[in-house]
Amino acid sequence: MSDGDPGCKLPSENLKFYEKDGDIIFGALIPVHLEPSNIKTNFSSKPSMGKCNKLSVFCYLQVLAMVFAINEINENPELLPNITLGFRIYDSCFNEMQAVNGALQLLSGAEKANPNYICQKKSKMVGLIGDLQSSNSVAVARILGLYRFPQISYGSALSYLSNKINFPSFLRTIINDKIDSFYFKMLMIHFNWTWIGILAADNDFDLYDSELMRKDIEAAGICVAFFMRISAQHTRDQTLSILQIIKKSTATVVVLYCSMPELIPFIKVATKENITGKVWVASGSVSTSPIFSYKEFWRTLNGTIGQKFPLTIIPGFGKFLYSIHPSLYPNDIFMKSFWEANFGCLWPNETPVNGSFYCTGQENLTTLERQGYNEAASVFASLIYNAVYILAHGINNMISCRSGYPCLTISRLDPWKILQFVKGVRIRNTAGQELFFDENGDLNSYNEYVNWQALPNGETQYVNFATLKETPESHIVLSNNTIFWSGGYTEAPMSKCSESCPPGYRKAPQKGQPVCCFDCILCSEDEFSNETDSTSCMKCPEDMWANEKHNGCWMRNLEFLSFRETLGGSLATISVLGSLLSLSILLIFIKNAETPVVKANNRNLSYLLLLSLFFCYLCALMFIGRPITITCILRQFIFGISFVMSISCVLGKTMMVVIAFNLTQPRSNRRMWLNSGVTNTLVLVCTAIQVIICAGWLAHSPPFKYTDNKSKMDTIIIECNKGSPIGYSCTMGYMGFLATLCFAIAYLSRKLPGSFNEAKLITFSMLIFGTVWISFIPAYLSTTGKYMVAVEIFAMLSSSSGLVACIFIPKINIIILRPEMNKKDRKMFIK
Repeated sequence: MSDGDPGCKLPSENLKFYEKDGDIIFGALIPVHLEPSNIKTNFSSKPSMGKCNKLSVFCYLQVLAMVFAINEINENPELLPNITLGFRIYDSCFNEMQAVNGALQLLSGAEKANPNYICQKKSKMVGLIGDLQSSNSVAVARILGLYRFPQISYGSALSYLSNKINFPSFLRTIINDKIDSFYFKMLMIHFNWTWIGILAADNDFDLYDSELMRKDIEAAGICVAFFMRISAQHTRDQTLSILQIIKKSTATVVVLYCSMPELIPFIKVATKENITGKVWVASGSVSTSPIFSYKEFWRTLNGTIGQKFPLTIIPGFGKFLYSIHPSLYPNDIFMKSFWEANFGCLWPNETPVNGSFYCTGQENLTTLERQGYNEAASVFASLIYNAVYILAHGINNMISCRSGYPCLTISRLDPWKILQFVKGVRIRNTAGQELFFDENGDLNSYNEYVNWQALPNGETQYVNFATLKETPESHIVLSNNTIFWSGGYTEAPMSKCSESCPPGYRKAPQKGQPVCCFDCILCSEDEFSNETDSTSCMKCPEDMWANEKHNGCWMRNLEFLSFRETLGGSLATISVLGSLLSLSILLIFIKNAETPVVKANNRNLSYLLLLSLFFCYLCALMFIGRPITITCILRQFIFGISFVMSISCVLGKTMMVVIAFNLTQPRSNRRMWLNSGVTNTLVLVCTAIQVIICAGWLAHSPPFKYTDNKSKMDTIIIECNKGSPIGYSCTMGYMGFLATLCFAIAYLSRKLPGSFNEAKLITFSMLIFGTVWISFIPAYLSTTGKYMVAVEIFAMLSSSSGLVACIFIPKINIIILRPEMNKKDRKMFIK
């Protein structure tokens, strides 16, 4: 192709390069200037690359690091002997168009790029160092990969570039940012930040990586409050709308996952709007970018936390920095601009402005040390130094036949042949750092957590405050506590959507919100939680109950009517005294069996009634004490049978009174009903019916011991379950039927004459009996636990005492205190 044909050449406006000739040439893409003009494409005119402004001292250090490495290799007789290295450094200016144009010029070997043509008979170009920005490297790597042209980036960390199918000739000396998400996640976990915002560059690659990071941190339980895209093409109004979302968000931590061109216009507006109260967390590409050299951004960015490749000091590089001078490096097109920018002077060939002065060339470079001009200011300086040495060793291995491949001479150094040797390099640099690539062309290393600080005296520094210990359970280890927090915080701030739920509460997700947004709900009565931010409450064991704060369980009190307590002991005493009273009356009746009072109204029934009352009193003792299944069964059956027997005896007595007063004829055949065998049969039949009812109850569903954990939270009630409510109802109902029948008959015969007529006494006794058991029903149903048992015992003792008091006490009074009334001349109705 002819160089004079302009139709096949790409424009090279604003493309600056610094070169030095040699036997072989190393190309480089380094963004020396920070601010490319953001020219919007309107598709009505040819797009322009714009102009590059604001030379960065940090980026210029990368240029000097490459120059230093080339000079050092040229002076080393053991590395590439008899070969002089040269270089051609292009200013990519954080602009993809600039980077692509520079790469094409490197390939074509002409000042004007000729796509797909090499304009020199034999190109001296053997490899490319760069670029810094990932988007630039992607564009360049697609072109260079077609020719398998070696490219070693020193700052492009985009994980997508590890794809060797799409980028077969791309290598890098910086760590793959795929690990960024892991570092971010561990940082969030360490400071307990669960509610964060993300600002990502609006391009395919940064969005791809930021989405991967988002998924990774969300899998760790960290929620994203907002995910906003920022672009270099955004207007002020678009940026303001994003800032409004950031201001309103409760997320304190904002992750910056973007690069210089997108971040600069955003931070400009953020600084003018005086955004406070936010902690900026920067990805590796941001935290090591030259944006921190903008003094107007220091107020906003001061205290930014980020990740940074560990700095390796290059031996001798510091001395080299302070030895440079425009007169020594006349081909360095960037040095005079660097001089003017940092010393504030103009060279004599420049037009002076108000207040300016001319540079003398005698300015002292050591005065720039505090402004970032030193060997420790830029980690990329060491990374570009490593890249140069790796490329040099790859070529050295190729021409020295050290790798088992055919020996090649410098005249046969085709780039595609060089690539395989560069991939296999494994060396130690002058600082002792081991350098080698994995199968994806990535350098194995690690990152450090750094805090960028702008000091009051105008100095800036990166403070390494933590490292990640990769043990079976990775964790962050703080190396010092000198973190300066952005956003005006004096200590590590909280960044949560909702405050932590203390023990005793559980998290309830808020409808339509991420899992980090929740309400704290107190555990229910029988549940507890003993951890902060518990997602559920646990039930207490059956023998325990939740304390007032629901953060633990206490042993429950066991409740049953005990002999040891006052209530139980009092009822037991009354029961024993009542049984002794019944037994005493029985003995008195037996001793005075032949007296008229005892013989009246069938003395055998009196004996049987007293005996049944004795059991009625004693059965109350079975209701006191800790229930067991056998006592639960016996207490109800003995109670039911003994009380029915008592009422049957009273009914028999009542029937005898009625029959005796209605049989007035001495020789009547109906007087046979006055036989005591009839009443005994009546008692036996009535009691047998109750026995049958109780037997059916026992066969169908007998009573059993039951523990009630629900009625009282702090108490386990040990009680007897009736088993069959129907059986219990039938037992009580039958007893009530007999009592009602007895009361009705006694009431009708209350006015019959006779000295020892018991009808009135039976009427009163049945009235007391009925009143007690009728009032028992609501009292029994309205109580629980031991008080329910006490009500039942009280009803038994009261009704038994009513029978004893109304039927037998008057007779005992006659027998003991008024024996003159107990005479045979008293007319008897029943003998």
